[in-house]
Formats: sequence, structure tokens, C-alpha cells
Amino acid sequence: MMILPQLPLYAIAIICGLFSFLVTRLSMPRIIRKLEDADIVGKDLHKSWKPIVAEMGGFGILFGFTIGMFSGIYMHDILAFPLCIVLIVILLVGIIGIVDDLLVLSSKEKLFLLFLAGLPLIWAAPSNVGILYLISIPIAVSIGSNLTNMLAGLNGIESGLGIISMASLTISCIILGKYDVTIISMSMLGALIAFLYYNKYPAKIFPGDTGTLIIGATIVSIAFIGRVKLIALIVLMPNIIDAAMKFYSAGVMERQQFKPTQVDDEGKLIRPETGFKSLIRLVIRKPITEKQAVHIIWGIGLVFGVLGIIVALMMPGVIGNQTLANFLQIKEMFYHI
Repeated sequence: MMILPQLPLYAIAIICGLFSFLVTRLSMPRIIRKLEDADIVGKDLHKSWKPIVAEMGGFGILFGFTIGMFSGIYMHDILAFPLCIVLIVILLVGIIGIVDDLLVLSSKEKLFLLFLAGLPLIWAAPSNVGILYLISIPIAVSIGSNLTNMLAGLNGIESGLGIISMASLTISCIILGKYDVTIISMSMLGALIAFLYYNKYPAKIFPGDTGTLIIGATIVSIAFIGRVKLIALIVLMPNIIDAAMKFYSAGVMERQQFKPTQVDDEGKLIRPETGFKSLIRLVIRKPITEKQAVHIIWGIGLVFGVLGIIVALMMPGVIGNQTLANFLQIKEMFYHI
């Protein structure tokens, strides 16, 4: 039985976002205290006084997102199957993040486990697609989760970029009439906005891999469920650029090999003379504060977020772009391979 059938999908999405926001916002103080009591903490290396901060704050994001998604399933059970599939994938990715935070998985172990976590998303794929398309789904979950996990380390950078990505995807899906997918994006958006209050400078808690991995997995899930893969690729460009710079300069490195960005006597970030390249280190070519660096990275993310919305506006059926329509028809053929 459909619950509250009078509500349009966009209204349900807003309600889901509000629920996820309230649950995360109200649960975070207790989660922070519990993590501190359990000594699940780490040093904030980008401050001269090296404060001790709670880690694994992704618990709060995951909790809020789960309640938001359950609300969507309850209010519109016709969408129950794809929403449940997405929720299962995000919960599995969250569990992998928890294990990684506690036990420290190798890069290969994490990639493989994330691939397995993405397999349920195959059941939400269109019925007429080919085997290569199906295999690409868990591969994309594994890669996308790692991308949002790599551009990290500064107060609020991961949650802020996640908010920009989810907002861009939400607006794009509304433009394209894909209101069902906004239940997913709004559920994550609400949780991230609430989490940013505690994660922004000076951070009271870090998201950990528990939080960063599920952001990327959610973006990939929206990309495949809503068939907005190009837009998802665009909003992930800051993470892609960061990963490309790291792979080009250092290859695949374990986190123990990373040298942290240094802090000078004035509390400004300075990049080490040696080590890998990254988007953050590109931004701090000259010493700047942590807040300034984060705001610049957010600005880069915002540029690509707006670009994603512009692409949505250019999609066929919105302004009748025939050239783009022809390109998308060619792209459709690859779905059947």
C-alpha cells in the first residue's frame, strides 16, 4: 500500500532530507562523546597545537541517511526496491569504512571489498543492458568511493564537497524530471549538512573512511539509478583531478607512506618539499590557512557543480539540443554490449 499518495515525489524527497538532517544533527553530540570515551580519536595534524579529535564520524552520516531512505521507502513503496538496493550498497560500503578505520585495509583489499559492496546495485539496472554495463556498476562504486576518500584531511573538505555534489545532482535530477532519485540525494544531503556543523573548522569530529567512502558510493548510485552518469562524472572532477595528480606523481601508495602537509609557525599550511602532488598541495603553493585552503577547494567543487547543472539544462527534452541527442543515441548502443 502506498503511504501518503497525495504527496509528490519532490515533497517526499524534501521530507527525507529533513529527517536525515535532524537525525544526524541530534545524534552527533552523543556520537562524539561515545567515540572519545572509546578512545577512537586522532590528532588534527594541520593545526600547530595538534588537538585530539574524535574519528569515524561517518556513523552519524550513515545513521541519518538510513533514516531518510527508510522514510522514502515508507512514504512511496512503489520505489521500495531500488531504494532498498541503494541503501544496502551504502550500508555495505559504510561497514567497509568502519573496518578500514579500525583495522586499516590495504588499497587492494579496499578496492575488492568495495567492488563486492557494489554488486547489489546490478539488480537495479535496466533489464535490457549488456554484461559489460553490469560489470561497470560495481567497478564504478569501488572507484567512486575511493575518489571521495582520497581528497580529504582538512576540516570540512569532504563533507563540504559532498554537499556541493549532492546539491548539484539534486538540482540536475529535478531539471531532468527524475524526482525519484532526489530521495537518495536529499537523504545524503541532509545528513552531510548536519555533519558539516561539527566537521567544519575547527573540527570536533572527522568523518573517517566510514563517512568519505559512502559519499562516493552515493554519487555513483545516483548516477546509475538516475542515469545521470555524465553529470556525476562532472561533479566528481575535483576528486578525479586530485587522484590523477597523486597517481601521476606517486602511483598507488598506502596511507602510511603519505607525508602530511606541514604547518608553519604562523599556523599556515605549507607543502613538503618532497612527496606526491595533490589538489590540496596545488592550492597551497604559498602558505595559506586551513580555512582558506578548504574554501578554495569548495570553490573548485562549486564550479564543477554548476557545470553539472548546466549540462542538465542542455540535455535533450529540456532545450531540444539535437547534436547532444544524436550523441546520446550513439551512447545508448554501448548499454547493450
